[in-house]
Amino acid sequence: MFKNLLLYRIAPEWQATIEEIEEALEPERFVPCGATQPLSAGWVSPRGVAHAPLIEDVGGHWLLKLQVEQRVLPGSVVRRRVDELCERIEQETGRKPGKKVKNELKEQVTQELLPQAFTKQGATRVWIDTKQRLLMVDAGSVGKADELITLLVKCLPNLVVQLLQTAETPAACMAAWLMDGVPPANFTVDRECELKSEDEMKSVVRYARHPLDIEEVRQHLAAGKRPTKLALTWRDRVSFLLTDTLAIKKIAFLDIVFEGRDKPSKDEAFDADAALATGELSQLLPDLIYGLGGEHDFAAAALQGVSLQLQKDPAAAPTAAAASTAATADEPAPWD
Repeated sequence: MFKNLLLYRIAPEWQATIEEIEEALEPERFVPCGATQPLSAGWVSPRGVAHAPLIEDVGGHWLLKLQVEQRVLPGSVVRRRVDELCERIEQETGRKPGKKVKNELKEQVTQELLPQAFTKQGATRVWIDTKQRLLMVDAGSVGKADELITLLVKCLPNLVVQLLQTAETPAACMAAWLMDGVPPANFTVDRECELKSEDEMKSVVRYARHPLDIEEVRQHLAAGKRPTKLALTWRDRVSFLLTDTLAIKKIAFLDIVFEGRDKPSKDEAFDADAALATGELSQLLPDLIYGLGGEHDFAAAALQGVSLQLQKDPAAAPTAAAASTAATADEPAPWD
């Protein structure tokens, strides 16, 4: 059900019922592209059934799905048609069209060709863990996830989320696990890794299907290369690739997860798959966050910064005290 996960912390003040979310999403239900519409995005049933609810509740885990349709109009086709029109204008007038005319022709050609263009569709799943107050997007990049978050906030204007950040950076932790061979509890290091230098050369070393507990890897780390990707397995149940941006990729459930599980019927498949995926991953994520030093406490970091400033400049006490008061106010920060 999920291949990738990007993690967002939901602000503590946000509260909504599943009925309220359904009502808010309904006006933004997906509609296919019109004849001259290059792109259309909207919400569809995560169950994949027409006219079904736009949000599903599986054991306290809320699932949504964004559908995107785009008309595929190759730039080379547009340029060729524009060149033909420019050549005709030159023959008729004796003058080459300028930049402004070319841009107008480009817009004209695009509108003429869009109705003939093929369309392609893609979908992105969203998972809201109501107990842990995490929102997760099945996207391969932060940019794609942010576009979805923007559309979701448009429907749910009171929703505030922040990319989850850990106390220790994933790169530093992965380097330590590779250097000393001791991953966090419940995890094992697999056989895939990418190391990248931080100098101007940006040298990259990749290992695939290769043991990583070798001196060569440690030498690369000692030379200044840092892990950007590392394959891990959690409790012999879920394998995945962790990146230096805390993206979780290539999620795969291992055979032990399916032992003793009856094959669901077609009607039961969605609920069974959703329960399995959310059940396993909702236990994996706290272990992973703990292994990365826990979640970053922005309020504590602010207070620590104030303390250091006071040590350096006692005269800054009034400003620092105000900052301290703000950091400990009754209203929590949206990312706490």
